[in-house]
Amino acid sequence: MSPAPRQRSGESFDAAVARIVRSIPAGEVLSYGDVAKRAGAPQGARAVARALSRTHGLPWWRVIRADGTLAEAVAAEQAQLLRAEGVRVADRRVARG
Repeated sequence: MSPAPRQRSGESFDAAVARIVRSIPAGEVLSYGDVAKRAGAPQGARAVARALSRTHGLPWWRVIRADGTLAEAVAAEQAQLLRAEGVRVADRRVARG
């Protein structure tokens, strides 16, 4: 997946996160850190998680931890949604490659 443009002038961080997450194609994932970098905040992985919790209607399940694991609190639902898109998930971890 090619990098999305950085945060646009005047665009809030939450809006940048929403734009980037909407651009993740079905069947693909990005890490919280990848989303943060593309939004212009390279150290903002936790801020991405907060933005996702405040913004409804996004394909949040396409955003995972850097090590490929799913957060325990949402792992079952996230795994189900990812598998429906053809992503291989085993033991709460996305199989890359």
